[in-house]
Amino acid sequence: MRYSFLRFPNFKDKAVTLSYDDGVIYDEKLIEIMTKNGLKGTFNINSGILSKENTSRMTKEKAISVYKDSGNEVAVHGRQHLSLTEVDEALATKDVLLDRIELEKMFGTIITGMAYANGSYNDNVVEILKKCGIEYSRTTISTENFNIPDDWLRLPATCHHDNPRLMELAHTFIEAEPSKYYWSNTPKLFYVWGHSYEFNNNNNWNVIEEFAEYIGNREDVWYATNGEICRYVKAFKSLKFSITEDMVYNPSSIDVYLSYHQKPYIAKAGQITKLV
Repeated sequence: MRYSFLRFPNFKDKAVTLSYDDGVIYDEKLIEIMTKNGLKGTFNINSGILSKENTSRMTKEKAISVYKDSGNEVAVHGRQHLSLTEVDEALATKDVLLDRIELEKMFGTIITGMAYANGSYNDNVVEILKKCGIEYSRTTISTENFNIPDDWLRLPATCHHDNPRLMELAHTFIEAEPSKYYWSNTPKLFYVWGHSYEFNNNNNWNVIEEFAEYIGNREDVWYATNGEICRYVKAFKSLKFSITEDMVYNPSSIDVYLSYHQKPYIAKAGQITKLV
């Protein structure tokens, strides 16, 4: 029986990521707060409604200057922010694909992440995303737990930032000790989502400032984008063990940290690692 457990890079057992939607001007202040506290996240953008005028939406040029080289990730949010369950398959496919095409041109990178506009999705929409090359997509569902997702195309969050239990959950997450039982000793992910304009509208930037200051800049936490965490977890799941369970092959391009029979190992990218 195989006793292998995921560990985040450098054998950390906690990770934090953020996800913010719509490409609005307040993202710039949010990124400043995140950077100050060592946080990272994903910004989901509607390329078709980026502003050409003085509105809360960023211009194309402003978006490139704010997000590119910020250490954060840009992802699809639908070119026109359509509720994909309310339009036909062709229009839903167009909204996803054109957004991906435009964002890849803007930022010069391959984009395979997404957040559902208005939280609108169903099984048919998930199949459309697969055909569009989308690897993960965030819903608006909050679990208030720290579980690693099983279905990356129906990705829930821990909570929205306006959840009244935000700081309670943060303390629970940080103060949690590894389980003494090896079969339940799995890592934890704290995933927060929202819209940065909500801080401006509600005059409560202190909410994210308090959260970031408390949960950020910790040596035992991995701060990563949605895509980095998705790719890392999938790399762990792709590991191939020998029948005798004394070797593991990592076919991915990412070094994977794991606990095997309660011993730490690094499965190097593209290599076979001995398990002793």
